[in-house]
Amino acid sequence: MTRTRTLRPLRLAAALAVVAAAPAAAQVPTRPVIFPAPTAMALTGGSVALGRAAVLVVAPGTAPETVALVRAALAAAGVTQVTAASRLPASLAMLHVVVGASDAAAVRASLARAGATADDRPEGYTLVARPDAAGGGLIALAGHDADGLFHAAQTLRQLLRRGDVPGLVIQDHPAMPIRGTIEGFYGRPWSQEDRVRHLDFLASVKANTYVYSPKDDPYARDRWREPYPAATLAELGTLAAAAKRDHVDFVYAISPGPTVCFSAPTDAAALERKFDALRGIGVRSFYVALDDIEYKKWNCPQDEAAFGASGAAAAGTAQARLLNAVQRDLTAKDRGAPPLIMVPTEYYDAKETPYKAALRRELDPRVVVQWTGTDVVPPAISIGDAKTATAAFGRKTLLWDNYPVNDYAQTTGRLLLAPYARREAGLASELSGILSNPMNQEAPSRVAVAGVAGFAWNDRGYDPAQGWRFAADALSGGDARTAAALLDFFDTQHLAPTFGSQPWQEQAPRLRALLDGVRFALADGDDGARRAAIAALAARADALAAAPDTIRAGVTDPGFAAQAAPWLEATALWGRALQLTATGLGAALDRSAAASRDFAAAGQLAAQAAAVKTIPGATRFDGTVKVADGVLDRFVADAPGLVGAVAAGEE
Repeated sequence: MTRTRTLRPLRLAAALAVVAAAPAAAQVPTRPVIFPAPTAMALTGGSVALGRAAVLVVAPGTAPETVALVRAALAAAGVTQVTAASRLPASLAMLHVVVGASDAAAVRASLARAGATADDRPEGYTLVARPDAAGGGLIALAGHDADGLFHAAQTLRQLLRRGDVPGLVIQDHPAMPIRGTIEGFYGRPWSQEDRVRHLDFLASVKANTYVYSPKDDPYARDRWREPYPAATLAELGTLAAAAKRDHVDFVYAISPGPTVCFSAPTDAAALERKFDALRGIGVRSFYVALDDIEYKKWNCPQDEAAFGASGAAAAGTAQARLLNAVQRDLTAKDRGAPPLIMVPTEYYDAKETPYKAALRRELDPRVVVQWTGTDVVPPAISIGDAKTATAAFGRKTLLWDNYPVNDYAQTTGRLLLAPYARREAGLASELSGILSNPMNQEAPSRVAVAGVAGFAWNDRGYDPAQGWRFAADALSGGDARTAAALLDFFDTQHLAPTFGSQPWQEQAPRLRALLDGVRFALADGDDGARRAAIAALAARADALAAAPDTIRAGVTDPGFAAQAAPWLEATALWGRALQLTATGLGAALDRSAAASRDFAAAGQLAAQAAAVKTIPGATRFDGTVKVADGVLDRFVADAPGLVGAVAAGEE
C-alpha cells in the first residue's frame, strides 16, 4: 500500500478553498511540528487565537478519556472557561472545539464548514482548524474510530502548546497497525508504577500496543502452569484497565517453551486456563513466546510419539499445532479478539530452514509471527530484509526490534539513548508493525521508543533528529534549558552495540565533532583559531558539567533522574574534567606552569568518573558506567600532548 504525505488532490483543493473565506492574518502562520509526523497536513490560511474561553461540542458516544484529554489540553493552553454545547452556531464569535466520530452530525457539519473530508483508515482522524470572520474560530476533531479520535486529541495537545493554531487540515492514520513495546528483557522487571507511566507515554506518541513479557515473571515462564496469586492478578488487571484508558492494547505473553509438552492435552488446557484468568480481568490479547529455548529435543516422550524424532522441523510442526489450538480457543471465546501473537525459536534471521518451512506450512495464517531482523540486534533493516522474512514465515512479520534493550553483555554500563535509525522508509509495506524491546530503565527508554513509535506511525515521514528532540522536549515538559541539557546527555549515551564487535550507532557524534575541531585547530590553526577552539571547548565543558543538575531539577518525571542517576553522576565528573582540560589547554598556550596542575586534576576527575558503578541489580550485568567512552576519555588523556606538540613545533 502506497503512503503519501500530501492530501489527495480533491481534498487538498477543498482545504485550500477556505483560504479566501478566512480573515487575513497579521503574520503568515508557520507549519507546526507534530510528532509523529502526520500523513498529510495543509495550511489553509490565518490562525485560530486561543483566549480564556471556549465552547466544547462533544458528539454522543465519545470516550470520556478523550474528552478529558481535550479539556486538559485546553486548560494547559490557558483556556480555562469551557462551556458545553450540542451544536455549532452559524457565526463563531469565540473558539468552538468539536470532538466526535466522523459520522456524528456536529462533526460532519464542522468538516463541511471547513471544506474537509474525514480520514477513512483504521485509527485515522481528521483535525481541522479554521478562523471565523466573527472573530472566533473552529477546531474540529473527527475520528474514524475511537482510537483515531484519541490520537486526534493527542495531536491537539501538541498544537495548543503554540499559543495559537494555524488554519490547517490534518488527515492522519498509522502506516503500521501494531506499534509499541514488549517488556521482554532479562533482569529486573519494571515496577507497576513504571508500567503505568509507560502506558501514558505510549498514548502520547500514538502507540497502541504493550506486551507484558518480563523474563523474570515466574508465573509466565518457569511456573507458567500455575495460576497467579490473587494480588498479582489484581495488579495485572489494573494495568489492563490503564492500557484501555490509554487506547493501548495490553497483550499478555506466556513462555511455556522450556517445559511444555506440545502434544499433551493437559498443557493446552493449562494455557487456556491461564488465558481465561487474564480474560477475566479485562485482557483480550495474548501471546505465546517460544524464544530462547532448546527446541531440538523433546520435553516429554509423548511428543516423539506424536511428531517423530526430535529436530528443527518436528519442533516447527509441534509448535504450530499447539498454537493453532490456542488460536481456535481464543476465537471461540471472544470472536472480536485480536489474533494470537507468537515469537518463534528461530526469530533472529530470515534464512530458509526446516523449522521455518514447517511453521510456514502448519501455522494458522491468523497467528502473528515476530521476527527480530537479520540478527538478534540488527545494525539495519531494509525492505528487502523484510520481504525475505515475509517469504520465510509465510506472512508479514511483526518486528521485535532489540533496541534500546540493554540486557546483553555488550551493553554493560550503558544507557542506549541514540535516536531510532537505520530502518528503511517503506518497511510498512512488509511489516505488520514494530515492537521495541526497551531497557530495564523505563523512563530513559522513552528516548528511543518515541522514535520507534514515530517510525511505525509514518515511516516515510519519520526524522530521527525530530524524534530525539521530541523526547527531550517531552521529558523536560517543554523547558528549553532542560531539553538542551538532555540532548547533551543523550549524545554521551549514543553508542548502540550489536552482538558483534562493531556498534551500529557511533558514540557521542556531536561531542566528537567538537573535540575533533579542537584537535585540528591546535595542530594547524593560528593563535586566534586555537584560542577560539579552546573557548568553544570550555563552553561545551560548562554545559556538560551543569547538565546533570539541570536535568535532575527540570525533568517532569523523577523516574528519569533516578534510573539514570549513576550516568548523571559520572557525566558531571567528566564535565568538570573537561573544564579543567580546557583551562589547562589555555594555560599551556600561555606557557603557564598551571597547565600541568590543571591536566593532573582533570585526570583525577576522569578516574573518578570512570569508576562510577551502575545501580546493583538494576540491569542484567552490573559494571562501571560508560559516558562518551572512546571520545571524552581519549581527549582528556591526549590533551597535554596536543599543546605540547604545538609548542614544540613553534620552537
